[in-house]
Formats: sequence, structure tokens, C-alpha cells
Amino acid sequence: MSNIKFLVLDVDGTLTDGKIYMGAEGELFKAFDIKDGCGIKDILPQYNIVPVIITARDSMILIRRCKELNISNLYQNCRDKKLQLDKILEEHSLKDNKVYGYNNVAYCGDDILDLQCMKPIHEAGGITGCPADAVSDVKKISDFISKKNGGNGAVREFIEWICNI
Repeated sequence: MSNIKFLVLDVDGTLTDGKIYMGAEGELFKAFDIKDGCGIKDILPQYNIVPVIITARDSMILIRRCKELNISNLYQNCRDKKLQLDKILEEHSLKDNKVYGYNNVAYCGDDILDLQCMKPIHEAGGITGCPADAVSDVKKISDFISKKNGGNGAVREFIEWICNI
């Protein structure tokens, strides 16, 4: 395994199928794959990889799922994902008394908003990945393209690939 310290994940289209189920009161539900959850909760800690979620949407459902998976690094309603990633790297660098950069990041996303992080991570020697149904611009810069669609185990495949399981 490389020097990956953080796994940054998008949510809608990556951890979920990308569909938004809404009723009159707002978002009703999201479907998450149990294998993705196992990869995040049980595999990543074995490799000292910190899971991070940066998403443009805001969801109480996601807060609950993150609690189940012990994900404490959750950033919602964030359209400037690169700025948030920079803050995360700076905070952890100070906390660990170590310098973290894009080369320490694996990022899994599916759409154009993820490119703002994926491009510099890819250029710096970090790792980028995406589900099979990601948009073509994301696929072009991905080191790993899952055989599975978002919300159907794509994140688990990526986790196993970056951990060389």
C-alpha cells in the first residue's frame, strides 16, 4: 500500500445510487450498500486510513449513517470541496505534527464537482477512483474505475484496491 492516510468520499452517486427520494417534508431515504460500510468501518482502520466525507448536499440521514460507521470527518453543504480538503489536511498536519498533502489522499467521486479535488490529487500522486457509472470526465482521471455502480459496492472495491486486499 502507498502512503494513503485519508479516504475522501462523495456521497450521492458514490456511496448511494445517486437518486434523491423526496416527499413533501424533504428527503425520505437514501440506500447505502452494507459492503461499503464494512469497508469503511472494518477495513480502513486496519490500515490507519481516516474516512472523510465531503458532500454538496445536507442530509440528516447521512449524519446517522456516519455515526454508524464511526466517521467523524463529515462535511456537508460543501460546494468548494477542494477548500474543505485543504482545511482537513492542514488540521490533521497540525494535530499529527506531520505534513499531509494530496499525495496522502485517495478520493472516490462520480461527478464534475469532485474534479476540483480529484485533479490535484491525481497530479500529486494521490489515488483517484470512481464508480462504473461516473461521468466520463471523472473516469478519465481515475486510477481505479469500479466494476460496480455507485451505491452498489463501488466504494468497497476501491477500498480493497487501495489497501491491496
